[in-house]
Amino acid sequence: MSSPLYHLQAGGTSVIVDASVAGMPAILHWGPELGPLGRDELDAMSAAAKPQRVSGGIDHPARLTLLPQEAQGWQLAPGLSGHRSGTGFSPDFQISDISGTGFSPDFKVTETAGSGRSLTITATDPHAALSLTSRLEVTASGLFKQQQTVTNTGDGSYDLGSLALFFPLPPAAAEILDTTGRHLKERSPQRRDLTVGAHVRESRRGRPGADASLLMAAGTKGFGFRSGLVHAVHLAWSGNHRLSAERSINAQNFLTASELLLPGEVRLQPGESYSTPWAIGSWGNGLDELAARFHEDLRARQHHPSSPRPVTMNSWEAVYFDHDLPRLKAIATAAAAAGVERFVLDDGWFLGRRDDTAGLGDWIVDKSVWPEGFSPIIDHVRGLGMQFGLWFEPEMVNPDSELARSHPEWMLQVNGRMPVSARQQQVLNLALPAAWEYIFQAMHSILDEYPIDYIKWDHNRDLLDPASAASGQAAVHANTHAVYRLMEALKEHHPGLEIESCASGGARVDLGVLDRTDRIWTSDCIDPLERLDNQAYTGLLVPYELMGAHIGGPASHSTRRRHSLDFRAATALFGHYGIEWDISGLPPEELAALRGWVDFHKANRSLFHTGRSVHSDHPDQSADLRGVVAKDQQRAVFIYTQRSASVTYPSGAFTLPGLDPDTLYSVALSAPLTDAASPGQSALEWAQKPVLLSGRVLETVGLQAPVLFPETAAIITVESAGGPATPLTPASIRTKD
Repeated sequence: MSSPLYHLQAGGTSVIVDASVAGMPAILHWGPELGPLGRDELDAMSAAAKPQRVSGGIDHPARLTLLPQEAQGWQLAPGLSGHRSGTGFSPDFQISDISGTGFSPDFKVTETAGSGRSLTITATDPHAALSLTSRLEVTASGLFKQQQTVTNTGDGSYDLGSLALFFPLPPAAAEILDTTGRHLKERSPQRRDLTVGAHVRESRRGRPGADASLLMAAGTKGFGFRSGLVHAVHLAWSGNHRLSAERSINAQNFLTASELLLPGEVRLQPGESYSTPWAIGSWGNGLDELAARFHEDLRARQHHPSSPRPVTMNSWEAVYFDHDLPRLKAIATAAAAAGVERFVLDDGWFLGRRDDTAGLGDWIVDKSVWPEGFSPIIDHVRGLGMQFGLWFEPEMVNPDSELARSHPEWMLQVNGRMPVSARQQQVLNLALPAAWEYIFQAMHSILDEYPIDYIKWDHNRDLLDPASAASGQAAVHANTHAVYRLMEALKEHHPGLEIESCASGGARVDLGVLDRTDRIWTSDCIDPLERLDNQAYTGLLVPYELMGAHIGGPASHSTRRRHSLDFRAATALFGHYGIEWDISGLPPEELAALRGWVDFHKANRSLFHTGRSVHSDHPDQSADLRGVVAKDQQRAVFIYTQRSASVTYPSGAFTLPGLDPDTLYSVALSAPLTDAASPGQSALEWAQKPVLLSGRVLETVGLQAPVLFPETAAIITVESAGGPATPLTPASIRTKD
């Protein structure tokens, strides 16, 4: 009989699962699709993967399996860690059943080789009194998903320490990429060699955190956006987590992902189970292909936003806490004139909230600021044809609030010792039913009273000493699930409600929260120069339509740099577009210029929010070239940015990636629109009128870059030669106005 090997394949991805090894199955391959494989070839793959015994080693070399175990000779961190009052720390799981989907009807999944889309593997250890279920799936976009569930089948309690998901890497993986950051500078890339040992990134902040890495990636040396085989894993979880890239002394390369459980956080009573968050792996020949798998999978969700993403005006950087009705009405009027479709009232509307030191938790409209409630501003906004949105921070409480004074026991704390404060606030224990119900009812009543289309849901501090006051037990795991339930309940009671995940900017960006929300706030920093890297590396996971990108005022509030309207507007162009700036007093010509950019975004947002994002690996770090190519490759828009002064002058050629090599395209340049004249001393010949070039030439040979001043950008529009004779540009839209 053939060895039990299984071939999961979809979306250009193959995963080969070998259940003939001791303990849990091993993954022989995860990556490019291998095509049809017969039983003999699968058996040969299994034989070809078996290592030899070596001197100084164990007699039966350990394999990297779905759950590496010490019982099978694994000498690194085990897949499962736990105990029963100090015993039962080393389980020995053996497979008891395998079932699958996507296999042919006559295929007996437990008996022979086959090809399908998913597997469910059940294993048990009667002596440890534990059972384990592993779920594997390859999605239509080629993502590889894993989840593990452990169940206590014994009579006593079992303390779970960790349960990790393992993803093998190919031998060529030699370099690691992850991201770090801080408030106002999230998703800053960093690279290092993949050497023997573990490179570990942990979040112990009760949320992913501004310094969290969305992905742990590893690939061939020097991999970029357009080249080099690269694999990555993401954990779809909004609490504490751990990602690692590791190489063993036995030359096994792998990635891991797990929830980071605090001591005593998960104690399984008899019959109880714990399921890991889904760990999701992607791969690609370059980061663009890797990211496209995530984007395609998200866009295939039944609940993915399907209507055009409304251009948004957010009041925060326009007025901060100064909620003056005439001023807000003037901003809304100007926003409507600029083409805005949604107006969001940010922090400062509720009881006692004149600054950030008081009021959190008291979700009652403050009559001293809004004597007639929200009706005057909502009626004005909706009368202008815009939706209305409102800011909340449901998980936090100021000690200076009626809620904190009435229910101090609802705040996370250790033995009556309040955690070190942050932003003059503490954290509610929403795992307490009474606290959860209070917050739900407070938000529900406001959403019931007023026609509110959208919530900006903020989370402005890390969790420290996150224990329940009543039990003293760590509560991050329970609170994360409670937040998920709160979001789900509000959406259930208010169909059509949209939620933005904001966490002092981009500190809670993950597929767990995005399964319950409709966009993320990418960063509190909307300086266009800072946003270039931030948006590029957020985009490895998040497609543009879910990524908030706003036009700020002339001077950035977070860096004090000044930029032209064109640069600010171009940098935000592809995302979920918005404005965060008091535009009520703009001169007519500047308001018209802003309207030109908004109109250009609207005219192209169906492309920006359904097409494939691409990035050029430009050798000159002073330049940046990124774009969006339509699914049918008939249209594209690119942005060429001069980040800083180039050493070369002019700066040379750039290429346009992602186009169909055999299609002839019309390419046109839209120069900066209100900046001073270009520093070039002569005209750029190809920009004088559209040129016709094939996608192969554009990606291989390219075009001479325009000479630009630092911190300016130009828009390049690309249409198949059978498309419109004059591509739509911000300049042409403005001319029509």
